Amino acid sequence: MSLRITGICLLLTFCICAYGQDYKNPALPVEKRVTDLLKRMTIEEKVAQLQSMYAGRPRLTEEVLNNPAKMDSLFRNGLGMMNPDFEATMEQTIARRNLLQHYLKTKTRLGIPVIFIDEAHHGLLAPQVDVFPTSIAFACSWDTALVTRVYNTVARQATSRGTNLVLAPVIDVTRDPRWGRTGETFGEDPFLCGMMGSAVVKGFQGSSNGSIAPGHVAATLKHFTGHGQSEGGNNQGPANYSERVLREFHMEPFRLCIQRAKPAVIMASYCEIDGIPSHANKWLLKDVLRKEWNYNGVVVSDWFAIDQLWNKHFIEPDQKSAALRAFNAGVTIDLPFGVNYRHLVALVNENKIALADIDKAVTYILDLKFRMGLFEQGNADVNEARQLNQNTERRQLALKAAEESMVLLKNQDNLLPLKKDHYKKIAVVGPCAAVNYLGDYSGIPIKNVSILEGIKNKVGGQSEILYAKGCMLSKNGDTISYNNYQNTGRVELPSDEENKRLIQEAVAIAQQADVVIVAVGENEQFSREAGTPDHFGDMSDLNLQSQQEELVKAMIATGKPVIAYLSHARPLSVNYLAGHANAIVDGWFTGEEAGNAFANILFGDINPSGKLTISVPRTVGQIPIYYNHKPSAQFFEYVTEKNTPLFPFGYGLSYTTFTYSVPHLSDTIMQKSGSVTVNVDVTNTGSKKGDEIVQLYIHQKVSSATRPVKELKGFARISLNPGEKKNVQFTIDASMLSFWTADMKYAVEPGVFEIMTGPSSVNVQKAKLLVK
Repeated sequence: MSLRITGICLLLTFCICAYGQDYKNPALPVEKRVTDLLKRMTIEEKVAQLQSMYAGRPRLTEEVLNNPAKMDSLFRNGLGMMNPDFEATMEQTIARRNLLQHYLKTKTRLGIPVIFIDEAHHGLLAPQVDVFPTSIAFACSWDTALVTRVYNTVARQATSRGTNLVLAPVIDVTRDPRWGRTGETFGEDPFLCGMMGSAVVKGFQGSSNGSIAPGHVAATLKHFTGHGQSEGGNNQGPANYSERVLREFHMEPFRLCIQRAKPAVIMASYCEIDGIPSHANKWLLKDVLRKEWNYNGVVVSDWFAIDQLWNKHFIEPDQKSAALRAFNAGVTIDLPFGVNYRHLVALVNENKIALADIDKAVTYILDLKFRMGLFEQGNADVNEARQLNQNTERRQLALKAAEESMVLLKNQDNLLPLKKDHYKKIAVVGPCAAVNYLGDYSGIPIKNVSILEGIKNKVGGQSEILYAKGCMLSKNGDTISYNNYQNTGRVELPSDEENKRLIQEAVAIAQQADVVIVAVGENEQFSREAGTPDHFGDMSDLNLQSQQEELVKAMIATGKPVIAYLSHARPLSVNYLAGHANAIVDGWFTGEEAGNAFANILFGDINPSGKLTISVPRTVGQIPIYYNHKPSAQFFEYVTEKNTPLFPFGYGLSYTTFTYSVPHLSDTIMQKSGSVTVNVDVTNTGSKKGDEIVQLYIHQKVSSATRPVKELKGFARISLNPGEKKNVQFTIDASMLSFWTADMKYAVEPGVFEIMTGPSSVNVQKAKLLVK
């Protein structure tokens, strides 16, 4: 031990003597290093830290990176962040990042490293990666511990390629599933979004205290705020809601995540609130985020969002004015090209921006760079990255995540699980059978298992597997690619004649089989971020597209038992399926192991346990139909439609059965500053081992401002053997009962509360709590 201490002392002495500059001394506190570096920087070097570049424009090839004159023109003053080159291979990415970081640390005046950014919604958006379930799917696991494990793995894969910061997770509350980015979210409940988002941040950063552990990356919460309920479900549309609605629903996940996980970065949203775009909203980014919530991290712009202040929202005339507005509103750094913030030097010289404000913004960037150890960090190792790709443990983790994310929506007469030796011929049909679509912001996995492949893997030679495509979703979207950046252009739908021919072929196949599995849903062209005039993703209806409904009806008409598998990123109005299929498994976009996960559920090796985190509308005309609505909403039925969802929030079936006791409170009276415990017994009354997701809801009977009919405030995932009973305990305190009162005070109001526990939002038992 003494030798180790002596070695450390010698190293520190060497550092002090060698560097002669406090900011280069890793033994000093970060705050002191930031202060020392900041005072050495010119205004040009400071502003460079508030700018970013996209590695694809200009493409930073080895030719550019080894050209001193070109590099000097690009990076003379340094750079804050570098966005990814989506067309580079893993090997190219690592080599080019190493060259650029070496140049910045050794050839620029102050040697300030850059932060390398990647997208990582459900795995790195890159080639040769692992792809996990999309957030809307993974949320259905309600398994925060597994979420943290998965994103710890994603972080390790990211750092092996030189990544320091990821633009994830999305914790927007989705209240309009027409929105193409629904699949990137954790659903419609603010508490669940906050818990899941906190678990992701903990996985990415390797801590919940704001530090970035070795082998981990800085996380970005996005999009602050209102993005998940845009006008008309149209991406980037207005979110002109009251402050109370914003605070109680759209802002609440961010508050919870900042409180519980301390993310390094927050991204402002594209949308406007009360006529003010978020990138120009001082109240949002300064008053609430900085002053009220004491947030001390970086605020990044969304891509081109500062440009939108002058070319889309039209609240500023040009780049320079937009830069002034965004910077003064609280946006730290300009992504992806940094072209607006190049005007900051002139704005300081014109006394329109105070140098002290520039220093404060730069402090956020430098603080993050020092805390991540970028000044001392070595090169990324391509051999290490390759070894990570060969690690089979990650595929097992992807399989478990997929299994827990799938939701059994229907199981008439207990058709499932199938017995392998009972069906000699199994027909697998549909456009989502032979291709495993991965969802928006997906990388390209090393191996991607379709449900057709997964079923073949499972049955071996015990059954004959027949296959027919059934119909095409689109003619230009069947390839697995960087779906957010490729397969652009208007969706090319197949003709009715093309799909009718395919449906007829599927009928002929199905008639030969003993049981039919029909796989329908979406590909990425129908559900992704709408970002440019030729890149769509929002939908005006939620029906099955492209003659899939006709395919389903043709399968039902064969008279064979029909099991439906849904592959999608948003809730779909599958009324006919719900009424006529014998069984339905909601597979969402559950990542590279979706096919094996479904096969395990289909044949009973895994008992399904997922539960919905977003309500499924019967028709698009019901929107909004989230469970936590106000008492006067969903009050009357429509003339031709019910006012209830097709499948409700929190719903999901199992191959076993569970019974719940009435919730028992430790005390029926609680002081506002006190707490009570809620106990509920859950018993597995079936014949199979299974996991159950126990849900806790509250409702205040009378309040000064209207309250939702139910609010999720707790959940627990438990595993029970047949006949086993477990007690689940929740604690209720002021943090669960507080709300924004009529005079906009966040407080607990005395009164009677209903405390509800159960297996879903519509199947609960109640107890009463009096709060004084």
